[in-house]
Amino acid sequence: MSELKIDDVAKQSGLTKRTIRYYEQIGLMPAPPRSEGGFRLYTEEHVEFLKKITNAKEVMGFSLQELQEFLALSDTLEIQKMDYRQVKGTSQQKEKLEQVLHTVEEQLKLIEQKKKNILKVESDLLSLRDRAKTAIVKFEQEES
Repeated sequence: MSELKIDDVAKQSGLTKRTIRYYEQIGLMPAPPRSEGGFRLYTEEHVEFLKKITNAKEVMGFSLQELQEFLALSDTLEIQKMDYRQVKGTSQQKEKLEQVLHTVEEQLKLIEQKKKNILKVESDLLSLRDRAKTAIVKFEQEES
């Protein structure tokens, strides 16, 4: 496993060194181990995690708080999926699947709320656009 310095991680992830340190500080990203000299030693897993964070922020428009919640649910989901694979027997598997279902539904709620917010902003902008067009037409008619 190769160890990467923060400069390398910043280049590969497209984030600034300051942002990477901030994500670590607020607990969004687990702290990497450090060298004897105190330098952070990152791995490709850190880079992939940061890319996942960036994707969730950009594509879904999550705030940092929403992102933390979404990532916590993702971590929970991964653990639940592993638990499901390890149990044998119908009742245990059903129980594990119900836990997975609940976690997925929580993630979907976050996404649904974000979609509602986006649609509200869009609706407000469409309404403003229509009112502006109507006002322009009214001004043009008065000028004629």
